[in-house]
Amino acid sequence: MERLYKRAILLVAAIFSLCMVPAQAFAGVEISFYSRELGGNNFPHAFIHLKGQPDDGGAAVDKSFGFTVKTLSPAILMGPVGGKVMNEPPSYVAKSIRQFTVMLSDEQYRAVLAKIEEWSTKPQPSYSLNKSNCVHFVGEVAQAAGLRVEFRTELMKKPRSFLLAVKALNAELLAKRGTNSAATGTNLQQSRP
Repeated sequence: MERLYKRAILLVAAIFSLCMVPAQAFAGVEISFYSRELGGNNFPHAFIHLKGQPDDGGAAVDKSFGFTVKTLSPAILMGPVGGKVMNEPPSYVAKSIRQFTVMLSDEQYRAVLAKIEEWSTKPQPSYSLNKSNCVHFVGEVAQAAGLRVEFRTELMKKPRSFLLAVKALNAELLAKRGTNSAATGTNLQQSRP
């Protein structure tokens, strides 16, 4: 009887330990994808926000990144100009529309940071309205985060439409790894159709 009892305990322990090992551990870092519409002094814009702390013990993050021109001038209509990755201030984020949020694995988080660094160190001039703008940046960051992205020409100057297309392409994945606005404490404003 004692032998049967020990086997039962071992079996329960083995099953419990298998249930506790996830297929892929997701970090405590979430990435949110934002857009801003044309209006007032605003140009259309897309950017991301990282929030949380990696499970592997890295530093906590609560920061937004977008790609833009170094100097706004009519020259952006003529060809490539100086570009930069910048931290979008909280007031800007608050007035923008969060299209969706997804949890990152530690590996995806590191890939996202590497992509941001890659864009931060591009040779100048690095901004091109047609080939290297905020939408291109956000698209490549989305790929680094493990999302499927299609760089459709007709969407590359339309941040909201582009992000809604990425959201649609990844509906199943977002159902598994996405978070809801009430749980994240981020901007509660939802996207418009």
